[in-house]
Amino acid sequence: MKIAKLVPIFPALLLTACYSPPPPAAPRFQVIVSPRSIDAGQGIDLATDASDVLNELQDSRVAFVARYYRDPVSRWPALSASEAQRLSTLGLKIVAVWESHSRDPAHFSYAFGYSDAVTAYGEARAAGQPAGSAIYFAVDFNALWLEPIDEYFRGIAAGFAAASRGNAAYAIGVYGSGAVCDALRRTGLAQYSWLSNSIAWVGSTSYDGWNIRQGDRSPALSFNHDSDEARTEYGAFQLAAASHSGSPGNVIAQQSPQNGQSLAPTVAASH
Repeated sequence: MKIAKLVPIFPALLLTACYSPPPPAAPRFQVIVSPRSIDAGQGIDLATDASDVLNELQDSRVAFVARYYRDPVSRWPALSASEAQRLSTLGLKIVAVWESHSRDPAHFSYAFGYSDAVTAYGEARAAGQPAGSAIYFAVDFNALWLEPIDEYFRGIAAGFAAASRGNAAYAIGVYGSGAVCDALRRTGLAQYSWLSNSIAWVGSTSYDGWNIRQGDRSPALSFNHDSDEARTEYGAFQLAAASHSGSPGNVIAQQSPQNGQSLAPTVAASH
């Protein structure tokens, strides 16, 4: 019965198809660009200048790259304005992290937190990192007590306030064990947390409040790195196109939420 009812309609469909108007002509100079296939939550961290591996990054599924600010005497390169610009040109976000003596428990004091923050602030400004984005500070050992570490982060807050003349331009993040991340987030001494891949450290297997979680090396990339996973807003930033003078132009960043306000991109001139 159903087939019999459809048969008379079939010639009409053919007739309609024959007399359908032609599709509009494609506009001249139409350019179709295939979107870069990435997963917005996937990233890497690496100790060396990412400028050396831009081709691999461009072809990867990486959405952000975590790079370091360091003691000026370190043998490892710190994130620079030129490196940040190259990464941003590829459409990659940047996560900034300070690492210096981070494996030495004796380094974690108010005084060292203060001095590390002042140095990190200066390097961030030189790289063009915008206000409102985050700098993570590494606690790279299995801390069994938290009092020296919270004093270190109190020093960081004071150092940022002093360096920015009271404006506290950068949000504070912590990299470390689950116990350290949880304690500093709960006390408000850190606004972001980055969970280390060292799962044997205290609290690391049960901590679920992370903004970034470190993983193993990705076999898809040939260079030395760690993989990372991010979720929600995690304090990353990106630079806009370079100015004609060759220096970084305006910078684009996501602000951290304040007083219940929603997150929104802002644009600020770099200096």
